[in-house]
Amino acid sequence: MIVNLFKGRTRAFGPLARLGAVVTLGVILVALLAPYIAPYDLNFVDITRQLEPPSSTHWLGTDENGGDVFTHMLHGARVAVLVGLSTVGICSTVGIILGSISGYFGGWVDEIIMRVTEILMAFPGILLAILLIFITQEPSLLAVIGALSVSGWAGYARLVRGQILSERERDYVEAGKAMGYPSRRILFVHILPNIMAPVIVQATFGVAGAILAEASLSFLGLGPQDTSSWGSLLDQGASYFLLTPYLAIFPGIAIMLTVLGINFLGDGLRDMLDTRRSIEAEH
Repeated sequence: MIVNLFKGRTRAFGPLARLGAVVTLGVILVALLAPYIAPYDLNFVDITRQLEPPSSTHWLGTDENGGDVFTHMLHGARVAVLVGLSTVGICSTVGIILGSISGYFGGWVDEIIMRVTEILMAFPGILLAILLIFITQEPSLLAVIGALSVSGWAGYARLVRGQILSERERDYVEAGKAMGYPSRRILFVHILPNIMAPVIVQATFGVAGAILAEASLSFLGLGPQDTSSWGSLLDQGASYFLLTPYLAIFPGIAIMLTVLGINFLGDGLRDMLDTRRSIEAEH
């Protein structure tokens, strides 16, 4: 059903969107293949070669412990992709379920869900994540994903609720009720497929936001401690920027290109899934 959203609309997928798709797929591919293409083991260190500039032996130089920066960059892509996709997967799933229930059934259920949503949206997501990780004192990968997911679902719930409020009055919904279909079938089989376009677009931008949030937490020392991430490399590079600027420049470029590519992809999906824009593009 979701595949049908893309039929006949590929013309609206412009060159920047295609570039964004290539960058996004490239980052995902690097994340999947990181353990196999990394030139060194992640735990490799050589204290005799600390903070060396890029060379034929270490393409992106070495860090403060003598570790290979290129290897850490590859594994950092794994963290970025895992956090981005996992966070959006959890947030969108919870948000779709709660937003659907809230918008379709209304009443006191709607009031409770929307008040909780408004409370969560009143707090800056990154500050709430910092607070939760600080309280748990466990800056791990799971802790980062969990902390970012606590408030991240609220935006999806609000979006889905608004879409369902406009869809539930349509003729096909009334026809389903008249035929005696149960509410769960009308909601999840008939209504949800018709409102997935804006959810897909928001989820795409959400991946970029989660990657930025993870990099910010790692830069502050609240990211995963048992693996490398672009944010932790950026933090390390900031300490030695005048001596070895490459240590901060490379992860900074990786974060910028990844987020920019995903945003280009999101813009393309928004143009493609917007019926009016797609029709204008075809003419």
